Amino acid sequence: MALDRAASASNRFGLGARPGALAAPGDPRDWLLAQLRPVSPSAFAGLPDSAETLRRELAFRRERLAERRAARDPVTASADAGSEDARNEIRTRFRQTFGRELLAELAARYRHAVRTEQDFLERLVQFWSNHFAVSIDKRQAALYAAPMEREAIRPHVLGRFGDLLLAVESHPGMLRYLDNARSIGEGSWLARVGSRRMRPESGPTRKLGLNENLAREILELHTLGVDGGYDQADVLELARALTGWGTAGRRELRAGGPLAPFAFRSAAHEPGARRLLGRRYPEGGVEQARAMLSDLARHPATARHLAFKLARHFVADQPPPALVDRLARTWLDGDGDLPAVYAVLVRSDEAWSASARKFKTPNDFVLSAARGLGIDLGARPEALVGLFRRLGQPPFLPRSPAGFADTAADWSGADALGKRVQLAQALAARAPAAHRQPLATARAMLGRGLDTDLGAALRRAESPEQGLALLLASPSFQWRT
Repeated sequence: MALDRAASASNRFGLGARPGALAAPGDPRDWLLAQLRPVSPSAFAGLPDSAETLRRELAFRRERLAERRAARDPVTASADAGSEDARNEIRTRFRQTFGRELLAELAARYRHAVRTEQDFLERLVQFWSNHFAVSIDKRQAALYAAPMEREAIRPHVLGRFGDLLLAVESHPGMLRYLDNARSIGEGSWLARVGSRRMRPESGPTRKLGLNENLAREILELHTLGVDGGYDQADVLELARALTGWGTAGRRELRAGGPLAPFAFRSAAHEPGARRLLGRRYPEGGVEQARAMLSDLARHPATARHLAFKLARHFVADQPPPALVDRLARTWLDGDGDLPAVYAVLVRSDEAWSASARKFKTPNDFVLSAARGLGIDLGARPEALVGLFRRLGQPPFLPRSPAGFADTAADWSGADALGKRVQLAQALAARAPAAHRQPLATARAMLGRGLDTDLGAALRRAESPEQGLALLLASPSFQWRT
């Protein structure tokens, strides 16, 4: 494989070349497409699934509720049971119980990203994870954002978009993040009985009624796009169809059987036929919203919206319109078959042209440095999370359903570049001895993307650490070309 095409394949579509990767034989397009095969489940073995986490979370909150009741009981209450110290102790216990699991998720995620030889597939997983962003700063969703990537996105990244969409929208992470687990149809049995008889799942401030958040983001962000031709009436109709889509609660836990992460509560579902984008959907319980999602996944506006996002992510901030058109047409012809769309992207001439270039996000900058320098991130990701936080892209914390931004203007400010230079020095200091030859390491990372000026600077470096830091801070490394 020619070094310049190999380097472009690894940097543009993957997470950066690992030592020796550019020497792989064959056509770079075939090399990329051969990576599109399932990953061994052993990469994430031992992590709890969402059903188990849900059961333990509900048990924890039931125990906490019992403590609150005891604190209000004048006979059994201890002197400090209702104090701020007691509340802090509960918060600390929650963080200790579940915080370790989030760190284990992050350790597995980044260990796999640095070691995998299917880094094009990993880029696609992270692209869809950001597209369906769930932010852990929302307490109700915090335990399920990382598992959603593992349980809903990874299994469907090589399938049809309709299956991926359904898996995400029915996962506890998304249902809780966008408040659908609390949405109640105006004409549902629960609404008729009245909110006063409802027992909130978490806290006394639960607000009952129809919640539009999930429906609005499905239309605006996940499928059609903001200019996709829907209006407020469509948002309300999809929101009504989605009522009843939620997660198991204390009632199911008390029943003692196995919990499923998704639960359809017919009592909260808005009865009746719905109309979305001019099409009628008869009453069908949980199937009504499923039918809507299936049609949204195949809608021309969805194909156009996601074709643009894929081309912008892998090719250029302003992708060639002809490429976007071909991707959208492939999407529609294949009924949302994602590998067919990926293949058109990889085989397009536009993706390999001199004008195709992208600035690395902080996530990709750190991961590609670790891959190129052979840095072992270890089993404790706290330091890595700290690096991402300093660079403005902490994992699963985009603070918006729109996810992290994806253009150079969002990541290339003076302050951001200054922090990258500092971080380049820190990463260079962690490089193992086998990769402390800046010129050889640069050739292994960049192939013929190593330009004359950078090569000369690396030769003049006063130490291996200084040379590696120059390499990581250079435009040749920061840009995908």
